[in-house]
Amino acid sequence: MHFDNMEYGSYGKAELKARKAFELYEDGRMNQALDELETAIEINPSNSSWHFNKALTLDSINRFDEAIDEYEIALQLNPDDLEILNSLAVDYTRTCRYDQAIETFENIQEIDPGFEPGYCNRIITYTEMGLHDLAEQMFYLAQQIKPHCALCYYNIGNSLFVRGHYKKAIRCWLRTSELEPTHPQINYRIAQAYWSDGDIESCREHFLAELRLNPGDVDVIFDFGLFLLETGDIESAKEKYNRILELDPDFAAALFYLGEIAFSCRDFKRAVTLFSQALQKDNTLAGPCYRLAQYALMKEQVLKTRSYLVSELETCPEDADTLVSMGSMFLSIGEVDYAMHCLLRAVNIDCANADAYYYLGNARAMKRDFHDAAEFFVHALDLRGNHIPTLRDSALVYLEMGKLNEAAGNIHKARLLAPDDPELKELGRQVFAARVKQRVVDVFYRFNFRPASKKVLH
Repeated sequence: MHFDNMEYGSYGKAELKARKAFELYEDGRMNQALDELETAIEINPSNSSWHFNKALTLDSINRFDEAIDEYEIALQLNPDDLEILNSLAVDYTRTCRYDQAIETFENIQEIDPGFEPGYCNRIITYTEMGLHDLAEQMFYLAQQIKPHCALCYYNIGNSLFVRGHYKKAIRCWLRTSELEPTHPQINYRIAQAYWSDGDIESCREHFLAELRLNPGDVDVIFDFGLFLLETGDIESAKEKYNRILELDPDFAAALFYLGEIAFSCRDFKRAVTLFSQALQKDNTLAGPCYRLAQYALMKEQVLKTRSYLVSELETCPEDADTLVSMGSMFLSIGEVDYAMHCLLRAVNIDCANADAYYYLGNARAMKRDFHDAAEFFVHALDLRGNHIPTLRDSALVYLEMGKLNEAAGNIHKARLLAPDDPELKELGRQVFAARVKQRVVDVFYRFNFRPASKKVLH
């Protein structure tokens, strides 16, 4: 009897802990909720609901791998629970385990073909896999069961957006907004679609609508700042980034864009301070070291330029124009190998980047590999035949190689574009002198090696 009372007391305590966890979850106190659930589960590890609730709590703080472990335990205890299966499949998608997600969604369909969330959430999985036809198929299957599902319209809108079908995505998201006006960030997504589609006024309207509902959403404020910068509204953009710093003083990207504004206004002292602060907050942020390198180069501080450029390279920039700019800066301080690294990466990203080929030509010329340099210049001119620096520098390389006709041809093209350029005039004179010298040498050799007549030999 005493044992029974103890047992009942233990399970009663577990129930109290689980209820307390629910209250804490509702209040947004996730870590405390986890502590309570863990205590409940220690007392009674065979309660699938508590494992499920623990997984939901872990999901809310983005600890998806741990949540998956809990969902799988819950599923062992209750194998056919559709809610557990659905949540598990969603987390498989979040962690890019797409095959497991699809298998789990198909299991749901076998258990209950009328369970609409199994189709609705599968739209996301197929979208992330790039299987957009299947995503649309899931949308239509879900519509047959629940034609007014706001989430379905939202999910298929994402599929349309990533394919560049912005107007269709807008229609779907507007429908989501009609069905569920409080859907998280729906006006933000509509704003992004209008922005991509070039409808500036509608974009602004929906950004403002989102911020009226969620004035403290720093992600929305940040993107709105980028939009304002792009449309030339500099002062409003500054206000948005300063607002972010009021809400989150450690938001490094806001400091960086305030630095960008100062840099573009040639307030270099202020810009350098802001870029340095951004790096203090997040030393992996792309951009600040690149700008600091530009400023150091302006000041002819070679060692600082090199150091900042190398640091920026460690952030693995993926923008071809940025890499080309970095390559050109490396060249200007004589770091040819680093320059080649940047420029070849730029070509891998954008094989039609004429500037990348132009600077590659210069890099190979600095290494005195004139054959490769000439090839790179040919690629650059194929893409942009009227670029005077490429015509000029390729002429210099041809001059070094002794290909005087090619050099003369490129100088002629360049001078047609810039007839008064003194550098081109001087290079033209050099090529002309080299061609005259070549003709004299040719005549000399023809004279000296002409076979002597038989009469002279006698």
